[in-house]
Amino acid sequence: MAAVWNLRKNPKKSLTALISVCFILDVLASAQSCGECIQAGEKCGWCIDKDFLKQGEQKSTRCDEIEALIKKGCSEASIENPRGTVSVNKNQSLTDRTKDGVKLKPDQITQIQPQKLTLNLRSGEAQTFNLIFKRAEDYPIDLYYLMDLSYSMKDDLENVKNLGTDLMAEMQKITSDFRIGFGSFVEKTVMPYISTTPAKLLNPCTSDQNCTSPFSYKNVLSLTSQGSQFNNLVSKQQISGNLDSPEGGFDAIMQVAVCPNQIGWRNVTRLLVFSTDAGFHFAGDGKLGGIVLPNDGKCHLQDNMYTMSHYYDYPSIAHLVQKLSENNIQTIFAVTEEFQPVYQELKNLIPKSAVGTLSSDSGNVIKLIIDAYNSLSSEIILENSRLPEGVSISYISHCKNGVSDKGENGRKCSNISIGDQVMFEVAITAKGCPSNGKSETIKIKPQGFTEEVEIVLNFICECACHKEGIPNSPVCHFGNGTLECGACRCNEGRIGRVCECSKDEVRTDDLDANCRMDNGTDICNNNGDCVCGACECKKRDNPEERYSGKFCECDNFNCDRSNNKLCGGHGRCECRKCICEANYTGSACDCSLDTSTCLASNKQICNGRGTCECGTCKCTDLKFQGPTCEICPTCPGVCTEHKDCVQCQAFGTGEKKDTCKEQCNKFILVKKKKKEELPQPNDQPYINHCKERDANDCWFFFTYATKNDSTVEVHVAEELECPSGPDIIPIVAGVVAGIVLIGLALLLIWKLLMIIHDRREFAKFEKEKMNARWDAGENPIYKSAVTTVVNPKYEGK
Repeated sequence: MAAVWNLRKNPKKSLTALISVCFILDVLASAQSCGECIQAGEKCGWCIDKDFLKQGEQKSTRCDEIEALIKKGCSEASIENPRGTVSVNKNQSLTDRTKDGVKLKPDQITQIQPQKLTLNLRSGEAQTFNLIFKRAEDYPIDLYYLMDLSYSMKDDLENVKNLGTDLMAEMQKITSDFRIGFGSFVEKTVMPYISTTPAKLLNPCTSDQNCTSPFSYKNVLSLTSQGSQFNNLVSKQQISGNLDSPEGGFDAIMQVAVCPNQIGWRNVTRLLVFSTDAGFHFAGDGKLGGIVLPNDGKCHLQDNMYTMSHYYDYPSIAHLVQKLSENNIQTIFAVTEEFQPVYQELKNLIPKSAVGTLSSDSGNVIKLIIDAYNSLSSEIILENSRLPEGVSISYISHCKNGVSDKGENGRKCSNISIGDQVMFEVAITAKGCPSNGKSETIKIKPQGFTEEVEIVLNFICECACHKEGIPNSPVCHFGNGTLECGACRCNEGRIGRVCECSKDEVRTDDLDANCRMDNGTDICNNNGDCVCGACECKKRDNPEERYSGKFCECDNFNCDRSNNKLCGGHGRCECRKCICEANYTGSACDCSLDTSTCLASNKQICNGRGTCECGTCKCTDLKFQGPTCEICPTCPGVCTEHKDCVQCQAFGTGEKKDTCKEQCNKFILVKKKKKEELPQPNDQPYINHCKERDANDCWFFFTYATKNDSTVEVHVAEELECPSGPDIIPIVAGVVAGIVLIGLALLLIWKLLMIIHDRREFAKFEKEKMNARWDAGENPIYKSAVTTVVNPKYEGK
């Protein structure tokens, strides 16, 4: 199946699909009623036709996919296949600014549509609906400022004293309905968080500082629209002190969230500004002070003071997240730069929260609040209440500018301005029915908003025919069961297709003998179980394959195959024998009776030279071959084969001119004046154009075509194309001129070579002449002609 094949490609995803498929197959194989069947999957149906089951088939055979049931012979009208539905119960229109120019109350403003739906869920079938959210203009805001009043926040308190009127003025630009409140916190009033000496309990600061007694949390001012009242009360507040650095802010946040009456929260946008310059204690830290009871998440304010800080531990982060979400409170952490990383991590754990960097003296607190509010209100995140067991939900967001997303990102849209409208596509799916079978209610709402969508879930656990059941029906073996949806639902202790047996009689030898074919040894041919003396055939892993017959001797998957297909893909297998479709025959339905595949190009079956068997040509003329007996490797071409006959009939020449009438009467000859008048390829679908040479070296042209009635028609052009004789004079003149020109060319080349040679020799001579050298000394073999004799006696006198 597809899930098995995809297991190799995507093991994790496909393994889940495979487990789901196996579960469905298992339920299909064991479904004994329509209700059990429809819970197996959204594609499953139950056949209520009383004559649907064949001999040997189990009751669960009625349960299968719709297409499979139709193939088995169950009509669509006899198939129970209930579908889920979605109905809208409350659908007020979204608020468009103000109504008739009148300012609306908070409970008159609608930002999400629809408000209530009812879903009828069929197992495995997703029911989809759209939720539309539109951010309303001038939506009321409640802001509660919760401030750390430990000694390190002394300079911050001075700047916060004028916060009421200043913040009121800024928020008036966003909404005309704004309220503000104030609360403060320090730490649990037990050791080691504070000093419990009497003096330090009165003044935890140094002697030169005037501080108020330590406290855990105090609601100084409930939410009010009077900014001046905020200023007056805050200006009267005094700094306190404690011993350790982390503060008890979580106690204060919990009380602000769970005491809506004391704080004055309305069902509008709720903002909690948490201002501190230190870290925080959380669940478990109370053990240092001997406090072991976990925080109970309830309101414990008396005279606006938290009175159980010494009794209950700090709340955990998860507990805070739950209470803030339940009460639709969006938190803004205004902390100093030193503790930014700590509160950034906390923000990631608390939905719809923001972190801003507080200056050392809280001078930028108004800008911080405005920026954080704009950031929080521009993002819409849907959340749902706890889902019933077996129910899943998915979201697809359709945000501004055509941006869509799914998965976890399908829950939210960002950059939403006032008046912007976004849509969420929500799909809810049930896997089976709840154990109690009762309706369930879930809620979906945008985080930080009080509006919510109520969804009632009804589960389709039974078919409509279940109500029409006949208890103790005679059809069910003398009233041993209820006849419903075409089958018997047996009473306790009874089994069988019609409840004909008691469980105590199932394996008796006498009953087993009725399940052996021809007194053989195999019970139900090893393809089924003997129940109440009748064979109930086994089910195959492949729901398309099944056993049948009184002794489960038949099946629909062991027939002959062709091309690896059961019955060649052209028939159905019944009791191991192929029942072929029309135009097919053979044991595997692999022999086609259609002759269209045997038609040759001349529209003749097998070109008139063979027979068509099972859609394939068997050539009877051994010279021809191919799929339509048109290929003849040893045959001359059509043109060459009919050349002599065309020549003798059209021109009275050629080798067959004397025997033309006897040998050339197999075609009809049509003469045309010129070759341009011959039929063209488009004139007839099957035509050959021929060009042949006669004994005089002249070309003649003709066409050869076979008509649909198998007659041959030849069109021939009377005009021949004969080559003209050669012109001798130009040829001789050309030869002579060529010889002369070649001679002159050879002379010129010889003369050119001689000139080049002479010039090279002369240059060589000149070079040797210049290089010659003559010796100016006396010739060694020269003898003068004058002889001088000297008288030895001569003395020069």
